Amino acid sequence: MHNHVVTKGEHLVRIAHQEGFHLSRTVWDAGQNSTLRKDRENPNVLFPGDILAVPPREERHESRATEKRHRFVRKSEKLMLRVALHGLKDKPLAGHPCILSLDTQGAPSELVTDAKGFIEIRVSPDTELGSVIDRGAPDSAGIRFEREIEFRVGHLDPVSEISGQIARLNNLGYDAAEIPEHDLTPKEKSDLRSSLQFRSAVEEFQCDLGMAVDGKCGPNTQKKLLDAHGS
Repeated sequence: MHNHVVTKGEHLVRIAHQEGFHLSRTVWDAGQNSTLRKDRENPNVLFPGDILAVPPREERHESRATEKRHRFVRKSEKLMLRVALHGLKDKPLAGHPCILSLDTQGAPSELVTDAKGFIEIRVSPDTELGSVIDRGAPDSAGIRFEREIEFRVGHLDPVSEISGQIARLNNLGYDAAEIPEHDLTPKEKSDLRSSLQFRSAVEEFQCDLGMAVDGKCGPNTQKKLLDAHGS
């Protein structure tokens, strides 16, 4: 057993894959990770500095008759990337042709959003950078409005962190603030929480969801933010 200190951009499936595990639950379910499981409901949304206990890999032996052919099936899990495209008033953008590019992918993939505005594709655990070109739906004149959205896989922080709150609000179109690339100091976190831009974004989100408006991202607002964002 050894401890792995989570760094920015890491998530459970990526760490387990790098440690040689085909099923990330083998790592996540280790008894030494019980406290982390309570703190992080989603194992693929970890926070830099989290300590993940990695159990030793176990060899498995199977007895089979010689001079015969045998088939062994290795269990593995799918890591799915899901991107949601929504328009004004949170309306899903269905039927939009998109071009998805990933840093671990050869040629870009051409996809079309479903009725809920989603595109979904299986990706490698090592995938980190990507972009989506939303080609839009043609208007009455046949003109399309295209936009490119860049993203990072595994860089979303837990919603309990100010950086995770800002990221989700930004993704939902509330322009909460720009997140610094470095680890935030306690003072920077406090300054962001009390900033007019962040509080205004939270108030707008609370208003849109019919909540009590106080500009504070407390537990109830965090839960609503998770539900609205999807993770």
